[in-house]
Amino acid sequence: MTPGRDRGVRALARIGAAAAAHGTVLPLLAGQAPLAPRRTPVPGEPRAAGVTLVGAMSGPLGGDRLRVECEVGPGARLVVGAAAATVALPGPYGDEAAYDVRLTVDGDGSLDWLPQPLIAARGSILRATTRVELAPAARLLLREEQILGRHAEDSGRLVSRLTVHVGGRPLLDQELAFGPGVPGTAGTLGDHRAVGQLLLVDPAFGPAPARPHVIGDRAGGGARAAVTPLAGPGALISAIAPDGLLLRRVLDEALAALTARHPDFGQQSHFDEESPARPVHSEHTGERIRT
Repeated sequence: MTPGRDRGVRALARIGAAAAAHGTVLPLLAGQAPLAPRRTPVPGEPRAAGVTLVGAMSGPLGGDRLRVECEVGPGARLVVGAAAATVALPGPYGDEAAYDVRLTVDGDGSLDWLPQPLIAARGSILRATTRVELAPAARLLLREEQILGRHAEDSGRLVSRLTVHVGGRPLLDQELAFGPGVPGTAGTLGDHRAVGQLLLVDPAFGPAPARPHVIGDRAGGGARAAVTPLAGPGALISAIAPDGLLLRRVLDEALAALTARHPDFGQQSHFDEESPARPVHSEHTGERIRT
């Protein structure tokens, strides 16, 4: 943990996964507070390695600069989650915070990047950036969830950008912005306070592109998701919902529907029934994230 010249904290976490004879090993696992990566098992996947990001302190606060770097080698299988939601909080001087994630998957490596939601508390200013570099044969399942404010409070300002390249070619580059000073936030989302996306990248999408369609929340909670095929080996599921639990549920439903239409995905570990890629209650302990 290093104090920054603009009154914030600098912290870096690094994760490295490599294939071994008995499965996947983690030759690199290091972090600075508030970023604490911990080795964890992956249920039903004995050859996979698991890492859980644990928050060692509150953050990010205004002025903080946090960065996570993760590299998966050829033949390795890594599942990364988080112990709790990340809450962006205002700092004492009104500075912007930054949370940067850099993901690299080489060869035929496989990565599930499944953090808990990012909550933009009132008064916070956060710029979150995720950049992904994938080899042509690599596989990725990435989830992002943004909650606009805690229970009964306004949202902070959040700008989130996701950039993905496969084999050096751009697959996805999108930026979302919400909160004070962002035109159209209320008109775009209405009463919805949760926004999320699931990105799937798999070579199997080449011969069998995803079909674009919309999925509604079967329980009638008002959540909606849209499946969009990408110009490459991938598909993007985008969703909005009144709260975090409904958001997770509609994302899970959309993922299940998408993978059911592509039976080849059932042969990959990150689409197996026992994989933690589709939790509904396990990471939320059955409770709503109120917004």
